[in-house]
Amino acid sequence: MSTKFKPLADRVLIESAPAELKTASGIFIPDTAKEKPLKGTVIAAGKGKKDEPMTVKVGDTVLYGQYSGTEIKMDGNTYLIMKESDIYGIF
Repeated sequence: MSTKFKPLADRVLIESAPAELKTASGIFIPDTAKEKPLKGTVIAAGKGKKDEPMTVKVGDTVLYGQYSGTEIKMDGNTYLIMKESDIYGIF
């Protein structure tokens, strides 16, 4: 995935992982009960702040908060843009 969008400072552009379609025991989850994914892949990252370089890089799979970030649509896809501090960790 290549995008011309370049986040500024400590912001990252994340493509969310697809929502789970069924449980571990094989039960299919209806659309009304699906939860927002909390995991995604970093598509683009800013350079960081002057005294704080970025920890995440393009291609990292990250875990973030349920209500973190702002949804944006580009090129027919939906992405999240958030500050690096909203990311809990890297897989």
